[in-house]
Amino acid sequence: MNYNVRGENMEVTPSLREYVEKKVGKVERYFDTPPVADVYVKMHVQNNQQHSIEVTIPMSRLLLRAEEDHSDMYAAIDLVVEKLERQIRKHKTKVNRKFRQSGTKDVFKNEMGVTQLENGWSEEDDDAGFQLVRTKRFNLKPMDAEEAVLQMDMLGHSFFVFSNAVSGDTNVVYRRKDGRYGLIEPEA
Repeated sequence: MNYNVRGENMEVTPSLREYVEKKVGKVERYFDTPPVADVYVKMHVQNNQQHSIEVTIPMSRLLLRAEEDHSDMYAAIDLVVEKLERQIRKHKTKVNRKFRQSGTKDVFKNEMGVTQLENGWSEEDDDAGFQLVRTKRFNLKPMDAEEAVLQMDMLGHSFFVFSNAVSGDTNVVYRRKDGRYGLIEPEA
């Protein structure tokens, strides 16, 4: 993996960079062959007290992304790696569950490159799943992003799905941790 480590309001020391590469490199053990991917790491310090780290690893069938805040940068790195590992385990469980439901009885390699037997599931695989408890259906009203933000605030939600009046695409507005808003659009 190729590491792109940058710092905002701080200098990324060689020891800090080495620690990031060592810790984030641990995710390679979840793959049969080391993934060919770029790892984007952004570290920053707020008010000389709060250290933040954001790690993004785009891969062909999976996007790993995690961020963490802590008073110590090394602790934040450890916490963000735990989040990445949890994401990989969840994805692996989801893929394995699909194979179980389809009745595959042979040894197979899932898209994570991990070889599993049908009856060789570990407890870790089973507890990392999720339970869908509610499904909602509604018509998407055409509107602009500002109107969608107003609707979201009026409903008290942290995100709102809407149809973009200009492009006709389905978009999502969301409230960020810093209190500002973000917009998610599909790629053209």
